[in-house]
Amino acid sequence: MTLHLEKKAIRVLGVAESFSENERVSTLAGVVMRSDLVIDGFGLGRTTVSGSDAARSIVALFRSLNRNDINALLLSGSVLSLYNVVDVDYVCSKVETPVVALTFSKSKSDLAKNVCNRFPENEAERKIKLLEKLGVPERIELKTGYPIFVRTSGISGDDAKRLLDRFTLQGGIPEPVRVAKLLARIVARKSQASRTNRAR
Repeated sequence: MTLHLEKKAIRVLGVAESFSENERVSTLAGVVMRSDLVIDGFGLGRTTVSGSDAARSIVALFRSLNRNDINALLLSGSVLSLYNVVDVDYVCSKVETPVVALTFSKSKSDLAKNVCNRFPENEAERKIKLLEKLGVPERIELKTGYPIFVRTSGISGDDAKRLLDRFTLQGGIPEPVRVAKLLARIVARKSQASRTNRAR
């Protein structure tokens, strides 16, 4: 798959989540944004807190948009909602689109330790294998001067930097991911309030 970064207008899908530890389900939000930072679409999905369905849920969200003009997928992380690990290569192969998963920490040793303490042995082993498959994230310094770590599939580190620079106005969070975070938070809050009202 080729990402034509020289094109004047490209579109990416930014995906982020919002969840509470006492909830079973995490809210996924997707924002389609053009490189001129115009929002061009929204999508919603769900994934299981502490589950193993993050990659499949992201693929389902992508497919629900039914679009063929998305040039890349930006994820707010590669480990979601309390150790629901994203298989980035799986996502890339299923959506046939380059994937850049952001992270703000280089080390995964603490993650592995926490997984061992939190899950039964067999489940912990599966999650740790996925963590090992993710490998060590690559450090990128954005044009804003902020460093960020990324795990990529279907795209080189140099092209990931060029892509992120096109979609980052300030700080270290690209606009599609920042807006997706806001949307996920609002939808999750509304859903929680609705469930609370029904329980009364």
